Amino acid sequence: MAYTAKDYAALIGMEGFSETLLKNHFTLYQGYVTNTNKVLDSLKAMLADGKAATPEFAELKRRLGWEFNGMRLHELYFENLGGKDALDQAGKLGKALAASFGSYDEWLKDFRATGTMRGIGWVVLYQDTTSGQLINFWVNEHDVANPAGCSPILIMDVFEHAFMLDYGLKRADYIEAFFKNINWAAAETRLRS
Repeated sequence: MAYTAKDYAALIGMEGFSETLLKNHFTLYQGYVTNTNKVLDSLKAMLADGKAATPEFAELKRRLGWEFNGMRLHELYFENLGGKDALDQAGKLGKALAASFGSYDEWLKDFRATGTMRGIGWVVLYQDTTSGQLINFWVNEHDVANPAGCSPILIMDVFEHAFMLDYGLKRADYIEAFFKNINWAAAETRLRS
């Protein structure tokens, strides 16, 4: 089964995100979808040809994590954008943030601080599916530092392509725009009881 790139054109017009930036970002995402399919097809062919013990198979298998996670993290990121309403702090996600961080404001401080760290990557609010605890993680590369047994709740892309066209080196301004556009309902649906 081949993966198909989803259409996120409805995000065009969001405050703080230029059409050019979004279209470039969508094209990058589409590349991850294409490459995920190519890697999966190549691995399947190599396996059928008895080439599973080759260094080429091993390298493609490692590459799959980069391409697949690049695809999926972008989907989650785009899907938690497009909102205009503030988080309902009395709702399910608001209560879970307060329970895990002490308050929404303490979570926000931690999430923003994580997003402004030097480096490129992702900031992801994860839920530990064993304990229910919410934890902000820095994911440096798509295929590195995704915590085992955790579900992503809110994703913020902090690779340069997500903000430099509009904000240059002012990542904090991009983070402000990100928070103005969070679709909290989408994030809340990812939360497990």
